[in-house]
Amino acid sequence: MITDIREKERKAESKFKEWLDKNNTPYWYIQQDIASFSPALKKYMTKRPDFIILLPNIGFIITDVEYKPTLEKYEKFPVDVKETKSYINLQKYFNLQVWYVFSSDKSHFNTWYWIPVQKVVETKEIYLSKKDRNEYFSVPMSQTIQISKDDSLNRLFSKISAFYK
Repeated sequence: MITDIREKERKAESKFKEWLDKNNTPYWYIQQDIASFSPALKKYMTKRPDFIILLPNIGFIITDVEYKPTLEKYEKFPVDVKETKSYINLQKYFNLQVWYVFSSDKSHFNTWYWIPVQKVVETKEIYLSKKDRNEYFSVPMSQTIQISKDDSLNRLFSKISAFYK
């Protein structure tokens, strides 16, 4: 089961990378091995994201791409509280905004659901999983910005201002 989930997580990252390449979007993919993580970061209790998307003349977007099917009957994404707090620390200590990008095989990795980590925390709806005993934020799909495989990052920017109202 764990191997299957890890394979799906790698597939989500691979499909996201394909989407970035298709749209000629520059990025840095962050290697996830132990040797590429600074031991000094441990004291800040942060987590390493997957991609830094480079935006000419603007800057960058830091993303954590995740295989994340919705909770079946609620159209909500379960987002790990501990992981989210690690990304909040990354934002707090280094002034770096982090976005989650979710997709799954249910949509054939053709739709990406974007949400800033800070917005996840603002949902404030937390539940305890009976399955693994971890806490999760319950993030409604409606709180995300949906981008299809045929869209570019322009769609994200066109939706951001309405997103923060």
